[in-house]
Amino acid sequence: MASVVVPFRGTDPKRRLDPVSERDRLRLAEAMLGDVLEAATAVGPVFVVAPREPVLPAGVTYVPDPHRGQGAAVRAGLDAALTAGAPAPYLVVNADLPCVTARDLLALAGAVPDGGLALAPAVDGTTNALALTDVQLFEPCYGPGSAGRFAALGPSLRVDAPNLMDDVDTLADLSRLASRLGPRSRRVLDALREKAA
Repeated sequence: MASVVVPFRGTDPKRRLDPVSERDRLRLAEAMLGDVLEAATAVGPVFVVAPREPVLPAGVTYVPDPHRGQGAAVRAGLDAALTAGAPAPYLVVNADLPCVTARDLLALAGAVPDGGLALAPAVDGTTNALALTDVQLFEPCYGPGSAGRFAALGPSLRVDAPNLMDDVDTLADLSRLASRLGPRSRRVLDALREKAA
């Protein structure tokens, strides 16, 4: 068992998905969140940090976003997990990983070295997911090259799991991942393709 924190931007999601309408970008962001939460709830307690409370499955805890960036949002989620007595390791999983499965999250949790962290970097060197033995290991290192900065926080192990490494920032990403998408994201992609036809 592990605890999972999912930061979710919620408002004005995925600007790089233009020319997709704002409504469809929101539908896609919510679908990806739903797919991530399906995987996460099979692993342990889940804490979603968002500006406004999205529709969440039963048992998932909403944590208000402090509105100071992704690092502050993650810190708020980790603090909520700690306050709730949620078990370690603590996973931080981005909401734009629509291919992730419970098995991927368990592999990430199982890869954490003693007193350290495991991380799943994106292809561009940013960080898509973390697993921490202790919430005190977390520092807000997000941005370009963050995977290297996170790895330097303590004993670390890189997890090269495609479903954790493949995030969605563009329509090309979404199309490239079509065969592995979770069911909610797949339905939105199908609807977008139908609209475009």
